[in-house]
Amino acid sequence: MKVSSKIMLVLTCYFLLFIFPSCIAFADDDNHKGEKNWYKKIFDHDDDDEKHGNEYLTPVNNETFKQECGACHFVYQPGLLPSGSWESILNNLPSHFGEEVSLDQESKEIIGEYLRTNAAENSPAKRARKIVSSLNGQTPLRITETPYIQEKHHDLDASIFSRQSIGSFSNCIACHTKAEEGNYDDDFVKIPK
Repeated sequence: MKVSSKIMLVLTCYFLLFIFPSCIAFADDDNHKGEKNWYKKIFDHDDDDEKHGNEYLTPVNNETFKQECGACHFVYQPGLLPSGSWESILNNLPSHFGEEVSLDQESKEIIGEYLRTNAAENSPAKRARKIVSSLNGQTPLRITETPYIQEKHHDLDASIFSRQSIGSFSNCIACHTKAEEGNYDDDFVKIPK
């Protein structure tokens, strides 16, 4: 293949990948609510898989974790913290954020394995990947201490979290109506008065 043919091929590919979709985007600028433009359907071919498989955190599906931890507070998805954080939390249960918590050894092992296996660094969820990326190797003890979560809430006045209807920054379910399903999208946030 001649050099000029290679250059033409590269330019054609560049045009098709970068310039052509932009031209179409301007031509079809009357975005229909909820509809994807035909060119986005082509270029975002795996979007449906991501929406259903990786967009949201996996809902908690471990009965021991649900029973033991859910008896006192919202059962957080393991993908909200890295495994090192979960390990520290489990190792410090006698003083669990000001509360004395005791677990039998078997339950502690079951919960520990579940948390390690499904922790943020092992989760396929987009939000978990963003959490891990924001940590820079840190292992915070609270979900609310992760830079990603703090950034997502930075525009909210701190007094909102002290409302009786919310209680604290760590009460995700008070505002995130689909939190139990692992869906923390802004579309499903309702801040109570």
